Amino acid sequence: MYSPTTRLLTVLELLQSYKQISGPELARRLEVDVRTVRRYIVNLQDMGIPVEGERGPYGAYQLQRGYKLPPLMFTDAEAIALTLGLLAIREFNFPVEVAAIEGALAKTERVMPENLFAQARALQEAITFNVSSDAGVLNNDFITPLSVAVREQRQVQMRYESWAGEASERGFDPYGIVFNEGFWYTAGYCHLRHDIRTFRLDRISELQLTTAAFDRPIEFNVLEKVLESVMMMPGAMQVEVFLKTTLENAQQVVPVAFGTLEETEDGVILRRGTAELNWVAFFLLSVDFPVQVIKPVELIDTIKNMGERAYQMAAGVVS
Repeated sequence: MYSPTTRLLTVLELLQSYKQISGPELARRLEVDVRTVRRYIVNLQDMGIPVEGERGPYGAYQLQRGYKLPPLMFTDAEAIALTLGLLAIREFNFPVEVAAIEGALAKTERVMPENLFAQARALQEAITFNVSSDAGVLNNDFITPLSVAVREQRQVQMRYESWAGEASERGFDPYGIVFNEGFWYTAGYCHLRHDIRTFRLDRISELQLTTAAFDRPIEFNVLEKVLESVMMMPGAMQVEVFLKTTLENAQQVVPVAFGTLEETEDGVILRRGTAELNWVAFFLLSVDFPVQVIKPVELIDTIKNMGERAYQMAAGVVS
């Protein structure tokens, strides 16, 4: 649980990092309500820190122009979070140069006291990431302009190769970027097909940011669109499972990125598409309510094989 002091310092860090940041955005990042954010702002002002704010429910806050604070040392929790985050970025092949990750790790370690430095090194030496090697290689030169296009709502021109190997050029309005099961996706409006489309970033061969602007639909959910597209992707097996529980309970157990949930009279139907059944089987075996696999039959066989192996291990049988 976060302490008020930790959150207050986090507000100060965010104000230093952004020219302006709104009350609702601060509340979202701190997981508090807007009224609590206003209280933190008043606390900072009482401490003599010149925080300026605009009036209104969506008013933004900023530090007085030209005001600089001395650099803050990392807390233990912040240093560990940075170390774990950088390790994950490196191992999951995020679109960041390895040299930049190693440099950031080295700089982080340099400001740590000895005991914290030892913890950070222990994390690096002890943790092993089991990452699929099937993920596509993402061009680092594409992720930055695409992110800028999402933020500034600017159209991009790109050359794309489909799963069947067909190359095409198109204008595209990117609404967001999603990392799912080792692959990066973007969803938005395709001017070639005149419809909403999802694209895998490792299949983009050329991408250029343009000056053309677009309006992103307010209610558009990028994650939902990508998951829906992945389920219908050629080559993916369609998983359908009956969960004997309530929708509320299922939503607490099943991650949003795992699949879609549909409430029925007797329980909940879980649907998703996947090319890898083992980890789906592992997840289903871990839930604490009854589960019935509707399809595919290969998932049933995978669970049976896991059960047989578990029985042999419990019985001490070596095969």
